[in-house]
Amino acid sequence: MNDFRLHRTHISSLLFAGDQVFKFKRPVKLPFADFSTRVLRQHFCDEELRLNRRTAPALYRGVVHIAGEPAVWMRRFDETQLFHTLAEAGTLEALQVDALAQAVAAFQATLPAVHGPFDAADVATRWAAANLRELQALPGTAEVAGPLDDLIAWDAAQAAALAPLLRERQAQGCTVEGHGDLHLGNIVWHHGAPVLFDALEFEPELRCGDRGADPAFTFMDLLDHGLPRLAWRFVSAWCEAGGDQDALPLLHWQAAYRAAVRAKVALIEGRAAVAGRRLALARRLAATPRPTLWLTAGLSGSGKSTVAQQLVEAAGAVRVRSDVERKRLHGLAPTARPADTATLYGTDATLRTYARLNAVAATALNSGVSVIVDAAALRRGERDTLRATAQAAGACFMGLWCDAPADVLATRIGRRQAAGTDASDADTAVLALQQRVAERPAADEGLQVLDTRGTPAQVAAAVEALVRERGDDPASA
Repeated sequence: MNDFRLHRTHISSLLFAGDQVFKFKRPVKLPFADFSTRVLRQHFCDEELRLNRRTAPALYRGVVHIAGEPAVWMRRFDETQLFHTLAEAGTLEALQVDALAQAVAAFQATLPAVHGPFDAADVATRWAAANLRELQALPGTAEVAGPLDDLIAWDAAQAAALAPLLRERQAQGCTVEGHGDLHLGNIVWHHGAPVLFDALEFEPELRCGDRGADPAFTFMDLLDHGLPRLAWRFVSAWCEAGGDQDALPLLHWQAAYRAAVRAKVALIEGRAAVAGRRLALARRLAATPRPTLWLTAGLSGSGKSTVAQQLVEAAGAVRVRSDVERKRLHGLAPTARPADTATLYGTDATLRTYARLNAVAATALNSGVSVIVDAAALRRGERDTLRATAQAAGACFMGLWCDAPADVLATRIGRRQAAGTDASDADTAVLALQQRVAERPAADEGLQVLDTRGTPAQVAAAVEALVRERGDDPASA
């Protein structure tokens, strides 16, 4: 990183000088950004520093003046570690995506709520509709994607349907000043962790919105990079980390909006093929197939959670895990080991946990999102209720009973306890109790028994085969 070079975008000039970067605002006035005076350029440099020190304090050093012009002073990072670059090279790893989901959820947990007079529903509706109108008017749009009347009509219908939810969530504190531009080019793997940078500074309405907006952008960009498995892994991990599954109804609409925004950018830059690909993605997001409720049930140590995680990627779904949700209901972190297990695992807590699982499943399914319920579900009544939840949403139901010999179960539980990194608190005494009370699936339930005694690779292959047989595809979910 000893080179000196200048890189220009339509609104910025970046001077790379060894291990430093100086980012200037270009003196332009555009419909979405006004940097036409030095006072405005100073203001937006200060805003960029403020916003990005929330997530990348080590990268953003300050605001300096060079030849009288304000510039954001940054530490340079290894550009080969941008998530965009890793995705294009096919080297973006699942664990990096998991870490990103955790980082986004942790960042959002620090953000104060944005209340009135800002109207999250009005702002989101207005920007999405305006973007499609501008896109339709651009030369070249019709050639790469045909008329956009279908997307415009779908967007308007979604906006109207989701406005009450957006306003309800704003009243609950779910509208925040987020990042606003969370595509893969604004995330870097730096010193072993994902770092979010280059938050959108020039228009508050584009960064203030529902908590679900930023992860929807990242989800869309992973899809656009041809990584549907990682896209669903990211969304599922974000939901699990923050517990905001109530944002799922917004996912397809927000992602389609971002796909259309990125299509417009590509068209303006002369990349017609990329614009066409992104508009095709927006249309896929607008036409989701019938969702499925997957149940991975079975005794402790039977591999339920492993199978559920494989299904997230193979089927394109979000996982809701009883071990995590049970503790969330009691204000506990997933790996907390409470002394009062009698309360946590008592009858009332179990009823509340399964009510939560059914509620999350219903929210996902009614949003067109497939869901995996990862729970022991040892009693037929618990399984029947989940089946009824799927039927009420007009969704498919696919139940799996994960099965392995007793010695395999005990060995896995011992290994898991030694590691201490899993949400499950079950030990061999719990397993013995489960073995006494479990109601194995009856033939008329139609659950498929999945032998999980094999190696992780063998179990994964069995799950993949099952999903292929059903015809599920994460790219179309």
